[in-house]
Amino acid sequence: MKKAISTVDLLASIRDVVRQSRKAVAYGVNTAMVLTNYEIGRLIVEHEQKGVARAEYAEETLKMLARRLTTEFGKGYSVDNLERDRRFYLLWSKSATVSRISEAPTALRVPTQQGAMISATASRKSVSPFRLSWSHYVFLMAIADEDERRFYEIEAANEQWSLRELRRQFNSSLYERLALSRDKKKVKALSRRGQIVETPHDVLRDPYVLEFLGLNEDRAYSETDLETAIINRIEHFLLELGKGFPFEARQKRFTYDDQHYRVDLVFYNRLLRCYVLVDLKIGRLTHQDLGQMQMYVNYYDRKVKLPDENPTVGILLCKEKNDALVEITLPRDNRQIFARKYQLYLPTKAQLRAQLKGVSL
Repeated sequence: MKKAISTVDLLASIRDVVRQSRKAVAYGVNTAMVLTNYEIGRLIVEHEQKGVARAEYAEETLKMLARRLTTEFGKGYSVDNLERDRRFYLLWSKSATVSRISEAPTALRVPTQQGAMISATASRKSVSPFRLSWSHYVFLMAIADEDERRFYEIEAANEQWSLRELRRQFNSSLYERLALSRDKKKVKALSRRGQIVETPHDVLRDPYVLEFLGLNEDRAYSETDLETAIINRIEHFLLELGKGFPFEARQKRFTYDDQHYRVDLVFYNRLLRCYVLVDLKIGRLTHQDLGQMQMYVNYYDRKVKLPDENPTVGILLCKEKNDALVEITLPRDNRQIFARKYQLYLPTKAQLRAQLKGVSL
């Protein structure tokens, strides 16, 4: 059993962590801040667990720490901030990767320029598990569901989302929209691996959220208006489409049997290694729309794609989707043509989560 430490010793340990982190300016302020806050949280939690216990005592301890640390180091050590450090440690120490930074016999570790952590008593290095800024982690701490929180952490790090983009993806319910397109096994995989793109289904979302276009659902707009708005905000649209989508062409023209045809938007997905054709429909989806997209896909498969590339994917992005019509029109083994709804406003998380009750584990 570990020996309980006094609040004086706790204060001294936190002082050492702060002083050492301030020596690590070359490593990067954000990473040093995240590691420092994790260590402060760990020291506070371990102090509480060693025995001295009551809630009112813990509150007084935080007040004392806040007062003394603020006097010595300036702003950033309020009671609320120290409580946030404590919560950060409690949430992220469950990760096997993160917990390794606390395995050394002392809490005093200094981040280096190479992104390693050096123990005061050993020179062994381990890669920092934190790949986001402290502001990202503060936002993530507010996500109550552990699987959802892990998903956004993985995606934010892998896709290098800014804090603004992380907020937008969360507010657009990306996790729920991806989960609704998956079975139970793949829903759980989202929280362990993030979004892995291996099949066309993996890039699909339902609905696609296009609130950034600035179009008003209460006012009339044409398919050309919708297309122009997408082109004007193509960077946002590519982020909404997901991973691996370079933009190739707008109104891509091809001629077959003396007839001219135009595909609204043409993309290429680097991860799937295939063309992705998008047609925009502002009205109700018809079987003629599906047939037209099938023709577009067939043309690209037979006349455009290279032998080593995968079959072309077609997405009909429509205001109203009829699942029964899609099912009866397309082949049973269809893996290339997909109809998906779009909406011009952020979805209601409560509604999407209600739909997920029958899907999530």
